[in-house]
Parts: sequence; C-alpha cells; structure tokens
Amino acid sequence: MAPVANNSVQNNDVAVVTGAGSGIGRVVVQALLGAGYRVALAGRRPDALAATADGHPAALVVPTDVSDPESVDRLFATVRETWGRVDLLFNNAGTFGPAGTVDEIAVDAWIAAVATNLTGSFLCARAAFAAMRAQEPQGGRIVNNGSISAHVPRPGSAAYTATKHAVTGLTKALSLDGRPFGIVCGQIDIGNAATEMTSGMSVGARQADGSVRPEPTFDAAHVADAVLLMARLPLDTNVQFLTIAATGMPFIGRG
Repeated sequence: MAPVANNSVQNNDVAVVTGAGSGIGRVVVQALLGAGYRVALAGRRPDALAATADGHPAALVVPTDVSDPESVDRLFATVRETWGRVDLLFNNAGTFGPAGTVDEIAVDAWIAAVATNLTGSFLCARAAFAAMRAQEPQGGRIVNNGSISAHVPRPGSAAYTATKHAVTGLTKALSLDGRPFGIVCGQIDIGNAATEMTSGMSVGARQADGSVRPEPTFDAAHVADAVLLMARLPLDTNVQFLTIAATGMPFIGRG
C-alpha cells in the first residue's frame, strides 16, 4: 500500500528509532511494529538490534553510531532505498554520561555525552528533516526523547542535564522550521520508566538533600503508548511536549 496524504498517519508508515537495542527504544520499536509500522532499528550493537527485531518482517536492522555523521547518513539512505520515505523519527539514543560535580567531570567524558545526546539528536533530525522535506507526499514527524532532566537536574548530572535542556531547544527550532514543509516535532520527557538503565532507582537514588532513597518506576510500555499517541496524530496537530513519569517520583517539588 502506498503512503497517502501527508496530513494522515497510516499503519504502513515508515519509522526510524534510534537507541533501539534496549530499554525504551526496544519497547517503542515493538509497539510500532505491532501497530503496523515499518521500522528501521538504529543502534551500536547489532545483536541487541536483532533481538529487538525478533525476526519481524517489517523490521530493518541498521547498526548506527548516531554521533558519526557518515553513519547517520548511511542509516537514512538505507531506509529511503528500502522503503522510499521517512514518516517518523523517534530520536531516542542517549547516555547518562559522567557523574559528579562540574569540576569532577573529565572534558572528554563531557564531549562524549554531548556527541551522543545532542549532536546525535541533531544529526538524526537533520537527516530525517531532509528526507521528509524532499519526499512526496511531503512531511513527517520527529519525536525527541527529552527527559525529566530537560526540566530539572539530578545531583551530579551536569552533562546529561545540559544536553537534555539543549534537546528542548532543538525541539522548538525543528517545530518552527518544519512548518512550511509539513514537518512537525514534539518531545516526550520521561521520568523513571522501568528499564535496564533505571533499574538502580528502585533500590536507591541520590536526592538533592544528599540522601539516597528508592524511587518508584512505571512500566515502559506506557511510554510506547504515549509515543504512538503522538505518532498517530495528523500532521496538522502536534503534541509539543508530553511529560510521563512515575506518579510518586520526586519531580514535582524536586529539591
């Protein structure tokens, strides 16, 4: 079935998900495949990507380093050669990066976090934007994975917090610049979804007062539900920012 008018979301649309080998990326990929999307899985670990795809006929595994411009260009060239277009990018790849006060953070660790969380988001958005702008019908949707840390920091997280605040700026700029081309951009900010990366929080997480306390988490499947909600909207409608978090986590009133 060929893609239809650019103000509709169809179940045969083409999605690209970065950080697809585990965690939130894996859950979102599997939800998109279940909803009928054709999905390109991007990430650094081929075995993990293959495990996420699990042999699904509508899954395309493309090992990718989002911090490498040539790798990102190959990803999107492969998707366009395979399926002819890009309708959705879930810009999800990220790393917590170095921990510590700013004077304790090694410069190379800072640069590496920026390369993945911010430059990687830019490179993927850039390639997706170009594809969406050139294709017929024109347009598409970009959903950036921000974080609760795009609003407020955890202790000792300067690199992660700074990059996630920067992703919010990227989201706003993409949302504005995409208007003439039917390209919309929104952001999902996630707090304490239960994944491998957040498993330690249910045991104990450092708080602003210096104490270490367990925090509640929630099923990452609900993140996938939220991404699908955003993705299925017509392109004349946008969820600009969506925050989804464990109800009892220390976010509202953090500090």
